[in-house]
Amino acid sequence: MPTGPAVLILGGTGEARALARALVDLGVPTLSSLAGRVSRPALPVGAVRSGGFGGVAGLAEFLRSSATPLVIDATHPFAATMSEHAVAASTQAGVPLLRLLRPGWETDPRAVSWTWVPDISGACPALAELGERPFLTTGRQGLAHYRAWADRWALVRLVEPPDEAWPNWTILQRRGPFDHAAERSLFTEYAVDVLVTKNSGGSLTAAKLDVAAELGVPVVVVDRPAEPAAERVATVEAAVSWVRARLG
Repeated sequence: MPTGPAVLILGGTGEARALARALVDLGVPTLSSLAGRVSRPALPVGAVRSGGFGGVAGLAEFLRSSATPLVIDATHPFAATMSEHAVAASTQAGVPLLRLLRPGWETDPRAVSWTWVPDISGACPALAELGERPFLTTGRQGLAHYRAWADRWALVRLVEPPDEAWPNWTILQRRGPFDHAAERSLFTEYAVDVLVTKNSGGSLTAAKLDVAAELGVPVVVVDRPAEPAAERVATVEAAVSWVRARLG
């Protein structure tokens, strides 16, 4: 593979780190861009930048000025704004873009028994119909949507601390992956009777779904936002093949 301007990986996920490793091992220069919302992120190999680009115009200008040959959007399935900006900016700059998006959990045989809501605003009303001791695993940025539950107990797991105090909640600051034994211990220790999660997909955080099924705990799933139109693959291997085909 030739050396030259770096392939831009919009990252922050395990898939993005695996992709950076695979491309670097092939001799492909990479630049992984992280949003900068996590204070101690797991860093990929290769060059890394942190922080935004300044919207669509800023990203398009970066792509042009850096002669970026390819963009791979490997952000989280719920990073909708970044994905929209990536498609718009790559189109403006004339740079090919690929979306690396891991499959969701909607094909899980148990998914038909879960309560699905289209966005985070529906999570609190849905859980209120199913239980009294929720385990909230939908992230820090959506906590305001649970304000109606603020005077009741909840178990909340976050990577970063919340922006405000929630005195009635038990907040655990932990980073995945989470194994089956640890998840089962949490469910039983805190008598969890309803799980709330995003349709993130992947295996790193799937153990909670297995435990919920074992214990008969109902599950509320926040579905993914709509993805902008873009060429898409589901695996790191397919993304590597896409890069190889375009860089020769």
